[in-house]
Amino acid sequence: MESSPEEVAQYLRTHPEFFEEYADVLAEIQIPHPHGGRAIPISERQIVALRDKNRILQDKLGELIRFGEENGGITEKMHRLAVALLTFAHLADFLHGLNFHLREDFSIPHMALRLWNMTAEGPALPEFAPTSTDIHALAENLSRPYCGSHVLDEIRDWFGEDAVRLRSFAMVSLSAEQTIGLLVMASEDPQRFYPEMGTIYLAQLGELVSAALKRFTQAEG
Repeated sequence: MESSPEEVAQYLRTHPEFFEEYADVLAEIQIPHPHGGRAIPISERQIVALRDKNRILQDKLGELIRFGEENGGITEKMHRLAVALLTFAHLADFLHGLNFHLREDFSIPHMALRLWNMTAEGPALPEFAPTSTDIHALAENLSRPYCGSHVLDEIRDWFGEDAVRLRSFAMVSLSAEQTIGLLVMASEDPQRFYPEMGTIYLAQLGELVSAALKRFTQAEG
């Protein structure tokens, strides 16, 4: 009665001395090359397997290094943005600087911002244009930044003529002691802001903008 492959494998696991006692037999056994072609000895097959594993590990290491470099680059940009926002003495300049850095440093082509529950000195700005209760409720319930392709029509209208070309959005709620606004970034690229992307830097951006706005505004009682 022939043994099954499973029984042979189990025997070899429980009798490792077999490989020492019959080393000459193992050297004569030829098995298919894992990448096709000629048959090779078991020892050579093991070397090929180790090379494949090493290549996989090298690829994973390279990927981790790339992620580290990308995160380091984003951290540097966030620091540069924070320093820049501290230099503005007027709210209009602050808003222009925020738009500029998001576009030039972070390659975010479109930004819209609406603020409420606060007042600001100086001329009226579009960022303080009236917003609906739906927008307020959205910002209140946005516990983490949203990334995806769907936004309210009211938000699309904030982007004017560019709205018809926009395919992905990132929404970040702004808050002080209470919710004070909504920052929306958008792109023509449908994959620029996608649902599965990480949002830690977007959340930090929201905290940074919220804190910086306190320098120019007063919360309404």
